[in-house]
Amino acid sequence: MAEVVKLLGAWSSPFVFRVIWALKIKGIPYEFIEEDVTNKSPLLLKNNPVLKKIPVLLHGGKPVCESMIIVEYIDEIWPQNPLLPNDPYERALARFWVKFTEDKCSSVWQISLAQGEELEKRVKETVDLLQTVEENGLGEKKFFGGDNVGIADIAFGAVIHWLKIMEEIVGIKVFEAHKFPRLHEWIENFKQLPAVKENLPDWDWIVSYFKSYREKRLASA
Repeated sequence: MAEVVKLLGAWSSPFVFRVIWALKIKGIPYEFIEEDVTNKSPLLLKNNPVLKKIPVLLHGGKPVCESMIIVEYIDEIWPQNPLLPNDPYERALARFWVKFTEDKCSSVWQISLAQGEELEKRVKETVDLLQTVEENGLGEKKFFGGDNVGIADIAFGAVIHWLKIMEEIVGIKVFEAHKFPRLHEWIENFKQLPAVKENLPDWDWIVSYFKSYREKRLASA
């Protein structure tokens, strides 16, 4: 009997969708347990007592935390449709771009609550991030690793999709096609994958959610 897979998450989280995409690419059935991030459940606190945040993957009752660590775990447990290449150098490159994304993408999330000079600063940081990946990350490849989707695509795909949400709620344009043509072609290829296309948050709902979140946070600041 297969071990039960459960995912603790929230529909607003880009980090949760990374895990969803990986599970869907692998064809792994799972139970989604929705968490209220403002009122964390005993189940979440029990299974992630250190960081106390989503996502958490429960596999056979054992918790795995942090989105990209979970994605690598999924890739090791279920080898079909591999997300990491076999070649050690190519694998190192994929992990490099995941780490680069994790280290540099905080400016994207901070756009949602920024205004004035702070917003200008976060936009500049985000443009620098996009420019670096545009010039060095993809080359002429369809995905970061070549013809097949991999962990770097999953990591950066969440950043780009949520950046477009931030643009909508703040009323700015950062990710423009004429400035980042390779990245634009790449994200369109990524979002055409059935595992991604069929598993994106409802646009109207998520824009409304983050608009409300931004208004409340700015009003209380």
